[in-house]
Amino acid sequence: MYENIGFQLSRLPRLWRAIIDERLAPLGLTQTRWVTLYHLWRLGDGQPQCDLARAIGVEAPSLVRTLDQLSRQGLVERRPCDQDRRTKRVFLTAEATPLLERIDAVVRDARREMFEGLSEQELTTLSKLLSRIENNGLAIQARDAEAQG
Repeated sequence: MYENIGFQLSRLPRLWRAIIDERLAPLGLTQTRWVTLYHLWRLGDGQPQCDLARAIGVEAPSLVRTLDQLSRQGLVERRPCDQDRRTKRVFLTAEATPLLERIDAVVRDARREMFEGLSEQELTTLSKLLSRIENNGLAIQARDAEAQG
């Protein structure tokens, strides 16, 4: 029984993204673009590129390509940081707002459908359990990194 939990945990994000990707396809958004926009919207304007990359879980060069594409579409702008001119901060443009509202509606609908049949208490418990598993994983990573170097 426990042996399958890791596989289940790895399949769910792919399923989640596939559902949202399919629903956002008519808007002409690739997964990397909608994920980047959505994270920036949730994190707030003016995120340093490196922090945004970390939050999304991508390497900085990959994010730069995506930001270039989003910039050409008029959805984001990058500005130098006042404190460190080498750092670029990312801002959403006014043109991104209606698109983000549509993305948010799609995400909310998918979440509601995926969580169908689960009570608030079950969702709270699930969230706490997933956080505990994630924290255990982070502790393992830190321990392993310390042991290696």
